[in-house]
Amino acid sequence: MSRTKPPEAAPARVDVPEAARWLAGRVLRTPVLRSPAIDRLAGVRVLMKAENLQAGGSYKMRGALLAVGRLAAAGHRGVVAQSTGNHAVAVALAARRYELTATVVLPADAAPTKVARARSAGARVVLAGTTVEERVAVAHRISDETGSPLVDAYDHPDVVAGQGTASLELIEEAERAGTPLDALVLPVGGGGGAAGACLAAGDRPIEVYGVEPVGCDSLARSLAAGRPTPVEPAPTIADGLRPSCVGTLPFAILRTSLRGVVRVDDEEIAAAFRLLLLELKVLAEPSGAAGLAGALRLAAEAGRRHGTVGVVLTGGNVEAELVARLATARPAQLTSMEGVAA
Repeated sequence: MSRTKPPEAAPARVDVPEAARWLAGRVLRTPVLRSPAIDRLAGVRVLMKAENLQAGGSYKMRGALLAVGRLAAAGHRGVVAQSTGNHAVAVALAARRYELTATVVLPADAAPTKVARARSAGARVVLAGTTVEERVAVAHRISDETGSPLVDAYDHPDVVAGQGTASLELIEEAERAGTPLDALVLPVGGGGGAAGACLAAGDRPIEVYGVEPVGCDSLARSLAAGRPTPVEPAPTIADGLRPSCVGTLPFAILRTSLRGVVRVDDEEIAAAFRLLLLELKVLAEPSGAAGLAGALRLAAEAGRRHGTVGVVLTGGNVEAELVARLATARPAQLTSMEGVAA
């Protein structure tokens, strides 16, 4: 079955090819990786876009750089952002590049590595609660007080378009290699990356799938309900995939263009993490490894219907202690370390 047609209601301003042209030479064109062992395990060809190697450690740099760069060109002197970490780090780095001030709001239990990276990039870091609602409220207050625009992690059109360029690069590279994608799989937090992937696929017959941890499935529930539907996120080692609700803009795109959502548990995410580390010598954070976990589950369920599956390894910012424990411990022992905010 081919992917559902592109959404007619997708905002025209979310232009992934235009974003790719703007970002050319400004972001790292990350490699596409392949492992014979992973191919054998999946029973299909798996091509992995290594965005864990991107500047700032995640594909969030793409959307942040596009959004902040355009705000700088418009004369703004500062920006505000909130996230569990990767988007905040990316906004901080982008602001430093364009000589803007940056204030980023992180959860009180954010991974120390992500807090340190944001601070080292020159951002003012504000820790606020453990829920996305608490962070959003603080970020809006700071934006109102300072007059600096908020670069939303999910609902900003430049963020969605920028993150979509990672998928576009993967799609185009697979085509040049003579192995065009039949399916494309991305982890879902607020949904911006998956929405960008759908727009990047365009009219191509590529089935785009989102991956959510079990119990953190706002997108799956939203698609079933026909409207953004919040959830009470369950504990998971994938801290970046725990927003309480999918973003409004991503949902408007995904509701008519996403082929489906794959749910994975912490055991599957940890197994994918180890595969990447041992087979490809690639370090991905659990949230980034969730894409491979979803691709493996999809391959098992779909059989050989897909000849080539693309996966975006969205990030690699992970605590050293967690890396060691993931290699040996069961995921149930890890959840409290990875943090609980979205």
